[in-house]
Amino acid sequence: MSTHRSRARRAGLLACALLATVALGGCGLVSGSAMSDDVSPGANAGYPGRPLAGADLTVTSKEFTEQIVLGQIMGIVFEAAGADVIDKTSIQGSIGAREAVKSGTADATYEYTGTGWITYLGHAKPIIDPQKQWQAVHDEDLKNGIVWLPPSKLNNTYALALNAANQKKLGVRTLSDVAALSRKNPGAVSLCVENEFAARNDGYPGMARAYGMKVPASNIRKMTGGVVYTETAKGGTCALGEVFTTDGRIKAMHLNVLADDKHFFPNYNATPAVNADSLKKYPSIPKVLAPITKALDNAVAQRLNRLVDVDGQDPHKVALDWLVEEGFVKEG
Repeated sequence: MSTHRSRARRAGLLACALLATVALGGCGLVSGSAMSDDVSPGANAGYPGRPLAGADLTVTSKEFTEQIVLGQIMGIVFEAAGADVIDKTSIQGSIGAREAVKSGTADATYEYTGTGWITYLGHAKPIIDPQKQWQAVHDEDLKNGIVWLPPSKLNNTYALALNAANQKKLGVRTLSDVAALSRKNPGAVSLCVENEFAARNDGYPGMARAYGMKVPASNIRKMTGGVVYTETAKGGTCALGEVFTTDGRIKAMHLNVLADDKHFFPNYNATPAVNADSLKKYPSIPKVLAPITKALDNAVAQRLNRLVDVDGQDPHKVALDWLVEEGFVKEG
């Protein structure tokens, strides 16, 4: 799930995305396929008629579960509003999806405010207030021809979590509690983390400085993301594990997320990012997406991600089922 914050292979992906026109496979982009759902606006769509009738739109996303589901949601909603939609979701890396929208190869995607501010716009420090963070990204990215529509409450950021037994044993509910415990009894705190989190300034090193954590190096175990969740749920190898707040495995594995009470971790609110020229051509896009974005929060994301990652369902089906359940679209 950390793909949206990965900086790996940035230069290569950037060059590839800028040069791509028709044959896009080298970037993880493919030529795309037409979406063919028989859908129309539902009772809760929030607009009359088919405001995108006659539009040709391409949606994109990064390659991890949440992004693919969000891309499918966007595409289906555009279909219901009358557009013909090309599916170019699951692009490898953050920069590839970004450049697809920036160049006009794709019209829109769901992007994260923290990624926009730090990774794309090059700022070192996040803005704590989520609305101010969105506004800053919105204002600055206009010069790049990308319009950020109003954000969702879905915030896919880092956190630490633990199982119920370890939470009772350690008596911690916030990251400040963990820091206090680590200073009082360093050996009592053990962490399972991914290699990237262990090295990033917006990961463990920065968190430790911000909270004054004193965890012995021998108590920080590095492993792959899936193993982090498994070992944290077991609670033996480590008491606490690095998680992403919208990951479906949090609820599936009965993990409890600790509060980031000093607001150290950046806000990564999922937000529609639209090519400015596409928005001028199809000005109904904001009102079509507005009720969908408003409905997205961490609980929704956890449930939809779990259906894919834990239950093995198809992302497109998960997206369509949710839209129908919520009354945003209807089939037939």
